Amino acid sequence: MGPLDLFFHLSNFVAPALGVAALSVLAARFFGGKQAYVRAWWSQLAIVFVVNAAVLLAGLWFFGRDGKMATYAALVLACGTSQWLLLRGWRR
Repeated sequence: MGPLDLFFHLSNFVAPALGVAALSVLAARFFGGKQAYVRAWWSQLAIVFVVNAAVLLAGLWFFGRDGKMATYAALVLACGTSQWLLLRGWRR
């Protein structure tokens, strides 16, 4: 496998993490009220993306393969929880 193939494989592996993170940050901007604007959108995106990528890596390690629905369910749960903690932590 060449370096370009490795890049495509890795980018396709983390694409769901980036997509779900981007959608959750965008939804927080529309539905979160004023509290969603306390933290910059790019920092929210970076934090949620790292959490999502860690969940995908844990799913790959646990199941031994990529693309299991249990991993994607854990991805959505971790994304929602991290976004909630980010918004909740800045209200105090």
